[in-house]
Amino acid sequence: MTVVLVDDDKDDRMLFEEVFSELKVKCELLLFENGSKALKQLEKSDFRVPHIIFLDLNMPIVDGLEIVEMLRRTSKYRDVPIAIYSTSSSDKDMQDTLIRGANIYIVKPNDYNRLKEVLENVMRMQWQYNSSSLSMDTFVKVYK
Repeated sequence: MTVVLVDDDKDDRMLFEEVFSELKVKCELLLFENGSKALKQLEKSDFRVPHIIFLDLNMPIVDGLEIVEMLRRTSKYRDVPIAIYSTSSSDKDMQDTLIRGANIYIVKPNDYNRLKEVLENVMRMQWQYNSSSLSMDTFVKVYK
C-alpha cells in the first residue's frame, strides 16, 4: 500500500509520519513539502499510483484544491481517494473540496492519539464505495 502526504508544514509531516509508523497498516509513506514537488512525481509515467493521497489545503505555490482538480482531470488518478488534511474547519472549504473531487475532509487534530485514531479509521475505510459517486452523502468530514 502506498500513501502520499503533501503538506508544507514540516512539523505536521513529521507528526503524520510518526503516527503512521505506529499504525497496523503495512505501507510506504511518501512525503512532499509542497504541491509542486508532489505533482512532478505524480506526473511521472513510472510513478506507482498511491492508494490514498492526503493534501494540506493551504500551501504556497500549488494548494490542495489545485492538486485535487489536476488529479481528477487525469485518468490515472481519477479514482484515487483524496483526503484534505487541514487546520480549517470552514464549511466553505469543505464544500469547495467536495465540489473539486476530494473524498474526505479531515480537520487536523491537535492531539497525537486523536490523529492516530482518525488515520486508523481512514485507512480502514472501504474506498471503492466512497469514491464511485461523490456527494454530500458520501463525503466524509472528520473534526478534531
